[in-house]
Amino acid sequence: MTNISSAVISLTKATSRLKILPVLHQDKNWSDVVCEAQEIVELATKAMLRGAGIDPPKWHDVSAVILYHLEKFPPTHHPALLHACEMARMLAKEYEQAFYGDEDTIPTEHYTQRQSEAAIDEARFVVELCRSIVTPTA
Repeated sequence: MTNISSAVISLTKATSRLKILPVLHQDKNWSDVVCEAQEIVELATKAMLRGAGIDPPKWHDVSAVILYHLEKFPPTHHPALLHACEMARMLAKEYEQAFYGDEDTIPTEHYTQRQSEAAIDEARFVVELCRSIVTPTA
């Protein structure tokens, strides 16, 4: 499998998972929205790396790898990539809290509608950016 075909598969999976977010949000499962948004952003950022010919590492937040290889992406995409990396870092930090909580936090009580909406917006942004970078070959 080529990097580009693997990138397209990851992009397809991320795009498909976007459909889940409004359902979770409507059901007020805001912590689950944050978790799913993180996974979507992870798929999309790894797809962008694969599309640039870089095998992504096997950890969740690959934003540092994108920043290290920024020159492999079109300069017109750099501002959006910087924003996407910021969102990837933020969502990766929130993931464990949103999924597991801790001794002082119950995830379903900790996250708000506004945080859920922001996570949806950011996931959509990163997937759209990925779509503009990852293009299947003929």
